[in-house]
Amino acid sequence: MECAGRGTGRRCIGPATRRCGRCGAVAYCSVSHQVSHWSDHKEECGRLEQQMKLVDVLNDFPFTFTPEATIRIVEKQESRCSFLSNRGLHRVGMWMCECPCGDSLVSLEHSRLSDCWNLSSTLCPCSGPVSRMSKCLTSWKDYYQWRCIPLHSPVALLLHWPLMVYHATQLAAMRNLSAEITNKLCIHYLGPEKELLQLAVFGELHALFPSVQVHIELIGPAIPESRDGERVDLYTYAHCIETDCMCKSSSGNTCWDVCSGRTSAVTLRLHKGFYHERFQDIVKDSIPHLVIAPNAGIAAYSSWLPTIELIKELNVPAVFSDYCEEASHLASCCISTVTGHPMTIPIQLNPFRQPMVIEDSALFLPCYSNCFLFGI
Repeated sequence: MECAGRGTGRRCIGPATRRCGRCGAVAYCSVSHQVSHWSDHKEECGRLEQQMKLVDVLNDFPFTFTPEATIRIVEKQESRCSFLSNRGLHRVGMWMCECPCGDSLVSLEHSRLSDCWNLSSTLCPCSGPVSRMSKCLTSWKDYYQWRCIPLHSPVALLLHWPLMVYHATQLAAMRNLSAEITNKLCIHYLGPEKELLQLAVFGELHALFPSVQVHIELIGPAIPESRDGERVDLYTYAHCIETDCMCKSSSGNTCWDVCSGRTSAVTLRLHKGFYHERFQDIVKDSIPHLVIAPNAGIAAYSSWLPTIELIKELNVPAVFSDYCEEASHLASCCISTVTGHPMTIPIQLNPFRQPMVIEDSALFLPCYSNCFLFGI
């Protein structure tokens, strides 16, 4: 962990091992750095203290691998690399960028769509659900039971992207922010990065939104120039690793619209650039029901300001996520300043956050991808 007082004057004299005695969320390399940083830290200290009380809740998942993916990583007994290696998923396919060393090997510029889970059929949703969804899903346990996946399967590490889309849509609907979704759902999805190497997991939206044509415009500066304007049609679920599974046959894995009797696709289209820069071109063909911005980091990037102003003018619901509650708090303050209104969807824990902690976060607060949600 980095010293919270770094850059306040003197150089750090060693590792940040001296934690704040009140909040316990930040650490310092020395007493002098702790003292010099107090004028900045005192405003957030009480807030971080309250957030630290939720550590056990943040680390609470129903999976058999939960300790390995949470506490043991925080305590350096395990790592994201070792977690994936133990399951034969290290630097493989869609799992490539789920660890630090995989990040360095990946080139979005030259990547191709991987559509394999690299798991057996019993561990992944490689075909349609056995039964219709009888109620709204509210937890990973609900989802795994519905899709008949055992709780030792790691697929939630990638499925948090489509499940975040599902949950954000449910939140907007529950608060009457969006029109009723009938046969088409259009989403403007801002700032994709890792998702660009995991697009096949969005095929799960076939199961989550049955009989609905889902179209997603992905817009962000991380999209390579060569992929600007690229369209991806997902007619199938991501495949398992077994050669004789029915998911390998077109009849076994093609997604059918039960109302029209036609094959349906989750369609994705990529746009390089910021939303406020590309909006006029995109909206000619695609008016959104919902805007989604995962792991947005709004307080950290000034480029969000014109985008928030645009979303305010659009008057459509927008749901954001971030890695921890503090980042979400800072983001909601920024958004409220721009819009002049408090969050319509208050900051709340995402039940479908990625169930593996982020390594080496800036705070002792556990950080997870898509951890907290909030929106306007």
